Amino acid sequence: MTTTPRTLTVSLTRAERVLGLLRDLEVPLSAVQGVEVVPDGLAAARGLRAPGLGLPGLRLIGTWRGRGEKTLVSVRRGRPAVRVRLTGQRFDTLLLGVDDPAAVAGALTAAR
Repeated sequence: MTTTPRTLTVSLTRAERVLGLLRDLEVPLSAVQGVEVVPDGLAAARGLRAPGLGLPGLRLIGTWRGRGEKTLVSVRRGRPAVRVRLTGQRFDTLLLGVDDPAAVAGALTAAR
């Protein structure tokens, strides 16, 4: 995840794009409604996978859908994640495993 003065960009690896049937995402910072650190990204994923890769207990990559919400997910076992709530975008929520979620959440909050 990277930010510019106006946008949030999510750059996925080639494997994430192929296995999760996803593409890189760019959203305006004005669409970000909230950011939080999630201690266990795997446990935080809710809904049904459609489409994507789900290796239970190991790795989740793709789109999760549930109760009128669509979430882009890319998380691993034992790793914290950042949850970003969006409005007016293709995805309602981003749930992404990152190396330093507190720093990413702080930077994203400051950029808004």
